[in-house]
Amino acid sequence: MSFLGKKYKLATSENFDELMKALGVGLVTRKMGASVSPVVEVTKDGDEYIMKTTSTFKSSELKFKPGVEFDEETPDGRKVKTTITVDGDKMSQIQKGDKDTVIEREFTDSEMKAIMKVDDIVCTRIYKVQN
Repeated sequence: MSFLGKKYKLATSENFDELMKALGVGLVTRKMGASVSPVVEVTKDGDEYIMKTTSTFKSSELKFKPGVEFDEETPDGRKVKTTITVDGDKMSQIQKGDKDTVIEREFTDSEMKAIMKVDDIVCTRIYKVQN
């Protein structure tokens, strides 16, 4: 779990607009979402993880216990049932709602790779560690 306490800033993004379209996100929100480079930080408090995502557009904080479903409101306003599991330096997030979304995050010493899937659309976002 070498990723705890590190800050990862978005460096590259592929197919994010298509993913947001598939989720029914409106044009203005898509434009705003595509224009920012969020920073993600994961910390742990006891058996609970805290994932903070910060950007100039919107910030969010998820508190979760691995494998325990919880209610989440996504940054674009959708209400979903979310389950996140942690396996070493990999985190899998499943959001169940009108459209199910799967987010696979893989952490290394220098980056976090997030692969997001909705229907047949795959979005890859690479975040680099900030010093």
